[in-house]
Amino acid sequence: MKKSQAGKKPAGMKIKKGDTVVVLAGRDRGREGKVIAAYPERQRVLVQGVNIIRKNTKVNFQGQRGAKEGGIVTQEAPIHVSNVSLIDPQTKKAARVGYRFDEVDGKETKIRISRPGGKDI
Repeated sequence: MKKSQAGKKPAGMKIKKGDTVVVLAGRDRGREGKVIAAYPERQRVLVQGVNIIRKNTKVNFQGQRGAKEGGIVTQEAPIHVSNVSLIDPQTKKAARVGYRFDEVDGKETKIRISRPGGKDI
């Protein structure tokens, strides 16, 4: 974080774990996947099958019967939330996310909606 942003709380993300998203920018542009994990403090999401990296892992002796395990592993890396967009379940296209507040049994609940259509997600 920059020094000027040291005490600030990051803005909330509108994309959650389990959402289906499409990548808008980068080498995986156009790919779709499910959000495996969300990191709101870093403004990043981990999307299944997107932003695959090759990582060198150290040899450890924790394998079966003391076998050495290590080498090059492929795995997903987090991608910035601004580079993905939620897929609207009805139209199957990228859509912005908004919120609507409904009152149920005297309590106000926050419901996510798709921006162009206004349908619940």
